[in-house]
Amino acid sequence: MPRQIAIEDPPGPPEAPPADPAPRRDPGPITLKTLRRMAERGEPFACLTAADATTARWLARAGVHLLLMPDSAAETVLGFDRTIFMPLDLSIVLTAAVKRGAPDVVVMGDMPFLSYQTSDEEAIRNAGRYLTEGHADIVKMEMDASFAPMVAKMARAGIPVCAHVGLKPQHVLKAGGYVAAGRTAEDARRVVADAVALEQAGAVMLLVEAVPDEVTARILEETSVPLIGIGAGTACHGQILVVQDLLGMTDHPPRFAEAVAQLGPAIQEAGAKWVQRVGSRNIGGSRYTMSAGESERLARENGR
Repeated sequence: MPRQIAIEDPPGPPEAPPADPAPRRDPGPITLKTLRRMAERGEPFACLTAADATTARWLARAGVHLLLMPDSAAETVLGFDRTIFMPLDLSIVLTAAVKRGAPDVVVMGDMPFLSYQTSDEEAIRNAGRYLTEGHADIVKMEMDASFAPMVAKMARAGIPVCAHVGLKPQHVLKAGGYVAAGRTAEDARRVVADAVALEQAGAVMLLVEAVPDEVTARILEETSVPLIGIGAGTACHGQILVVQDLLGMTDHPPRFAEAVAQLGPAIQEAGAKWVQRVGSRNIGGSRYTMSAGESERLARENGR
């Protein structure tokens, strides 16, 4: 959606934009304790998705504090039209890849559809796989208050849980599409109650998606663990976006995602230039060569 620009009086002399402050970090690797301390200090932390080691490495170098290997990789990586098609085994493998690319930031595994809903025992087993095979620091699940007993069992087992409330993309078939949550007083109370119940059960982090600012404010008032937001206003302790939305690689991004780059068109342009280079036999780079003696020897052999 294009931004609307207000028409104003001609501006005066341009002022130099203020320099962005350097990100403040505790010494050493970023951990869940680091994020808790940042939340307590009122210092926002930045989160993005990543599904490969290379992207994770660059985002970690940029100062991003938490990387989520998302179930939305079913759409952005595998080409499906919904997140529910993310395979569990592949999700775990890609989570480990993200951790290898960014070993010093918090990596969150996103448990796919039906990897935790069928039974508490299977949920605990699969969540444990994210920690042992996927090297994740924490696992995220879309849930409401009815999942509190399962969260309590995971907490007892030592599994850090991030409870995802508000809009739940794995439930879009039931909802009939992507519909914001908490837009009525009744639904707002439900979202807040879900967050409270899941924290009380042992969730060490919360994520709220696509809710009005008033709902976010109530969650912050009634809970004490770090709260990550996506389309939930600016008050959350952390903010997350799908990296393809941030980089301008999504054809139809959600309304709350504003790109800071346009890598999609840049990739298209680079691909078109490569097509032109190949067509003109001008592929660039440096070629491998033979020594003069070896070249002459090959020529003599070919002449026989």
